[in-house]
Amino acid sequence: MSAAPVIDIRGVSTRFGRQVVHDGLDLKIGAGELVAIIGGSGTGKSVLLREIVGLHRPDAGTVKLLGVDVWHAPEAELSAMRRRFGMMFQDGALFSSLTVAANVEVPLRESGLAPESMIAPLVALRLAQAGLPADAGEKMPSQLSGGMRKRAAIARALALEPEVLFLDEPTSGLDPITARAFDGLLRGLCDDLGITVVVVTHDLDTLLTIAKRIVVLGGGRVAGDGTPAQVMASDDPWIREYFSSRKMPAAEVPDGP
Repeated sequence: MSAAPVIDIRGVSTRFGRQVVHDGLDLKIGAGELVAIIGGSGTGKSVLLREIVGLHRPDAGTVKLLGVDVWHAPEAELSAMRRRFGMMFQDGALFSSLTVAANVEVPLRESGLAPESMIAPLVALRLAQAGLPADAGEKMPSQLSGGMRKRAAIARALALEPEVLFLDEPTSGLDPITARAFDGLLRGLCDDLGITVVVVTHDLDTLLTIAKRIVVLGGGRVAGDGTPAQVMASDDPWIREYFSSRKMPAAEVPDGP
C-alpha cells in the first residue's frame, strides 16, 4: 500500500472477561477501497467497527482512522476526524420520532458546518444520492419499507460528505432484489464518489459481486485477506466451508485491487 492507509490497525487486542476476541490484530485499508469483513460468530467483526469509530476501546494496540489515533488524539483532532466518516448500524438506528428529512438534518445541525439556507438542499441531495424519492423526506421511518429505511440511514451517514463509510450488516432482513439494489448503491458510492466503504456482512452475493477485497477474521487475527477469488482459494477450513455453496465463475470475479 503506497499511500498512507485510511485505516491503520496495529496489534489490537480485545477481551470480554476470559473471551479473547482480537489477539494482536493488524489491518490496513487504503483510500477508495470497498472492503467486506467476514468471520464466524464471536470473531469480533462488529466490535472492530466500533473500535475504529471510537465506540469501544480495545485493551491494547493502536487504531488510526484518517491518520488520527482514535484512542489517544486530542479531542479537537478527534472532533474534526468524526466529521469525515459516516456509520450505518445494522438496524439503521433512525430516530423514530423524527421525519426522514429531520434524521438527515441531525449531523448537519450538530456539526454547525452548514448554513441554515443550505440544509434543505443538502438533505434533498443526500436523499437522492441514497436512491430515495423526493417525498421520502416527509415520511416517518415507520412509514418506510425495510429497504427504504436502510437508504434513509445511508442518506444520514452521507450528510457531511464522508471520506469513509462503515456499514454493519446492511442487507440483513432485506429481500434478494432489494439487497442487490442496495449493493449497487454501495458500489456506486465507492466508484462515483471515491468513498472508502467498509462493510461487515454475511451476504454471499454482496461478497461476490461488489467487494473487491475480503478480510476474514478468525483466531483473533486476520485469517484471510484478498480478492474474492484469492480468499475462496484459501486452505483455511472455515473459509472453505463458508464458501462451499458458491463457486465463482471467472466472469464474476470483480476487477481491480
